[in-house]
Amino acid sequence: MEIPPVNYVYYLAVNSIYRTVNAIIRESLPVKTEDMLIGALLRVPAQAIQRRLIKGLNAAGFDELRLPHMAVLQFPGPDGARPGTIAERAGMSKQAINQLLRSLESFGYIVRSDVPGEGSARIVRLTERGHAAFSEMVDILRDIEDEWRAELGPERFTQLKGLLFVVWDSPLAR
Repeated sequence: MEIPPVNYVYYLAVNSIYRTVNAIIRESLPVKTEDMLIGALLRVPAQAIQRRLIKGLNAAGFDELRLPHMAVLQFPGPDGARPGTIAERAGMSKQAINQLLRSLESFGYIVRSDVPGEGSARIVRLTERGHAAFSEMVDILRDIEDEWRAELGPERFTQLKGLLFVVWDSPLAR
């Protein structure tokens, strides 16, 4: 076994210390709001809403639901949609969505059935339990909107929602 030159060992040690110090400095510096990019500004609240949805659904007796299920249950919901459409909405592969659909089906939230006259085409339907969970989600989301309205004030909340509608209807969201 060949022993590396001292300079190489020194380089590795210094490089390791440099990376550690840089990581500590980056973690200790607060991110300035003006430096945050739109992706984080939209992602962080969306993730907080999803966590809140799951917590609320679990508290309401829908104990099996987890964050990954939100990919299927997100607006406009899976009722009447084909698995491929649900996968496209979620930005996931059909295989991944089918795994989530199997999970939701085993818990009694959905059923998948054949589309008459369309060969192997399948369609997803919410069960009674699925409709109840979806209704609970709407109630939780209304509560979240009320809290955001109270935090931002009615005028700023209306502006925020209006701007999000503009983005929703624009090519920016496609």
